[in-house]
Amino acid sequence: MITNQLLRPASIVVVGASNNVHKPGGAILRNLINGGYCGALRVVNPKETEVQGIPSFGDVKELPNTELAILAIPAALCPDVVEMLASQKQTRAFIILSAGFGEETHEGALLEDRILATVNKYQASLIGPNCIGLMNTWHHSVFTLPIPNLHAQGVDLISSSGATAVFILESAVVKGLQFNSVWSVGNAKQIGVEEVLQHMDETFNPATDSNIKLIYMESIKDPDRLLFHASSLIRKGCKIAAIKAGSSESGSRAASSHTGAIASSDSAVEALFRKAGIVRCFSREELTTVGCIFTLPELKGKNFAIVTHAGGPGVMLTDALSKGGLNVPKLEGPSAEELKSKLFPGASVGNPIDILATGTPEHLSIAIDYCENKFDNIDAIFAIFGTPGLVTMFETYEVLHQKMLTCRKPVFPILPSIHTAGEEVGVFLQKGHVNFADEVTLGTALSRIVNVPRPATPEIELFGVDVPRIRRIIDSIPENGYIEPHFVQALLRSAGIPVVDEFVSAKKEEVLAFARRSGFPVVAKVVGPVHKSDVGGVVLHIKNEQHLALEFDRMMQIPDAHSIMVQPMLKGIELFIGAKYEEKFGHVVLCGLGGIFVEVLGDVSSGLAPLSYEEAHSMIRSLRAYKIIQGTRGQKGVNEVKFAEIIVRLSTLLRFATEIKEMDMNPLLATEKNVIAVDARIRIEK
Repeated sequence: MITNQLLRPASIVVVGASNNVHKPGGAILRNLINGGYCGALRVVNPKETEVQGIPSFGDVKELPNTELAILAIPAALCPDVVEMLASQKQTRAFIILSAGFGEETHEGALLEDRILATVNKYQASLIGPNCIGLMNTWHHSVFTLPIPNLHAQGVDLISSSGATAVFILESAVVKGLQFNSVWSVGNAKQIGVEEVLQHMDETFNPATDSNIKLIYMESIKDPDRLLFHASSLIRKGCKIAAIKAGSSESGSRAASSHTGAIASSDSAVEALFRKAGIVRCFSREELTTVGCIFTLPELKGKNFAIVTHAGGPGVMLTDALSKGGLNVPKLEGPSAEELKSKLFPGASVGNPIDILATGTPEHLSIAIDYCENKFDNIDAIFAIFGTPGLVTMFETYEVLHQKMLTCRKPVFPILPSIHTAGEEVGVFLQKGHVNFADEVTLGTALSRIVNVPRPATPEIELFGVDVPRIRRIIDSIPENGYIEPHFVQALLRSAGIPVVDEFVSAKKEEVLAFARRSGFPVVAKVVGPVHKSDVGGVVLHIKNEQHLALEFDRMMQIPDAHSIMVQPMLKGIELFIGAKYEEKFGHVVLCGLGGIFVEVLGDVSSGLAPLSYEEAHSMIRSLRAYKIIQGTRGQKGVNEVKFAEIIVRLSTLLRFATEIKEMDMNPLLATEKNVIAVDARIRIEK
């Protein structure tokens, strides 16, 4: 529960306030005072009559009614103080900085439970315990530094970790990123990341609220809530980037399928973020860089011009953009020649546009103008300009300032000399701009933003999926574990997934008869062992009855073998689709190249069932092997539409057969005309 007393309190008390600003109780009071808090500010310290110029109460019982209480006292004292303030002083918001609760001991967890029961009883808000506090434009209730520039249209930061929030702020401040609020939820006993996001969604006003949210989280307690409210905010015009730290390895323990070997809870996180439209980051630098990009005008395309006075950074930025699927198109023709004539001899304009180390502010201005007005194949402009310390950069950065105000196309300032030209960069930032000191981090962050899909639609694709039949098949399966091939085929066919004809029998003559009917060559596979290939249980290109008979006899001797499956031998590129049930998240669907490559290369993408066609195509196109799927070096590609359709149909099957806990189709054989499943395994738990 997030109350107005937490966000805009008319009065605040710091219990455990100190004159020592190196202690949390002293530092938070200093920040409140320096932050210009305009309400009634009170302190409780039984050993002092005055703390930092504010008269001190000796006991919380002596306080007048106070809306927000900040506790910087030992954990054992907190439950009684919370009870006193909530019941007798009408306090309806609490920030508990203290550690020593559930993060440390069982006894500490019991203290937390007492506090939670009290705040819920009185419908009060609780931030923490074990946090650095909460900071917004109304009050700076944190005990840490730095305090960033706070602005109503700045960024909202929500962090599970107080220390990490501080380090994110350190990274952001030097870039010029401004903030609207900083939430450190600590143990999140009542209010966690999901609850803050829900409040921001339910109260969102596009005219007054920040549309940029940055998140650092160490666990996802409620994936459905996170998905719903993140998607909702993004549809309302917000931009969200997040770090999810701490990936569990539980998904790969004792894996009995390809999917089990490669899926993990991190796959579920990746799938959730994709479905919500969240930009996933992996470091503080990435997160704050993405946040800075969000503050600039929205990109309308993937083509970039690089204006630089140093060749190396331009080349490294080009490489970073290319790796992310972004373009640095060649600039040529009359306009390019005209631009070159206006620069110093030796300058190059092919893109990157290198105006040379001796290039002037005027040259920078001219190059940007040409990118803005003359080159129609350019969507945005990078301006790389530092200094070797021979001249000041005030005039150059003023040019850049003016261009950023007037250009229709986004201009990304890359000012690497944050020490040598620190004063000039500082003046530039004070004008409301951001700075990207490292071009490669910027290029990587941009690629993450450009490639993230829009939030998925919540509708389930049902066309061609026989849900009643799927339920009848699942209900008829007698026991848990990997199910028999005929059940697998029946489930896939019920979902409209094309499967190769196959026949299973423990009788040699029946297997030979099917092969004669279907025609040679055929494939023979042992039925029983889980990993057929590992035990010599798969034979391809069987061209006649004699060969098939010999392989039948051999494979029936393999331990655990109880029958043989035979299929027509098909050709095509091998693909893979798998799924695994993750607790709280639901089914995670994965796709990639098939055969042995799925585990060897680890090139898979994930989505959260049920999936839309847009999500399925996004998954396919995010694969590093996507060029193979498209077709490369004279080899024909595969039918991407059919591949995406099977992914969607499988996700719908999983939605109505939640008993399926693990499965894979590997391989599917794909051509430019069709995609068909030739081998599949399904494990159920009822």
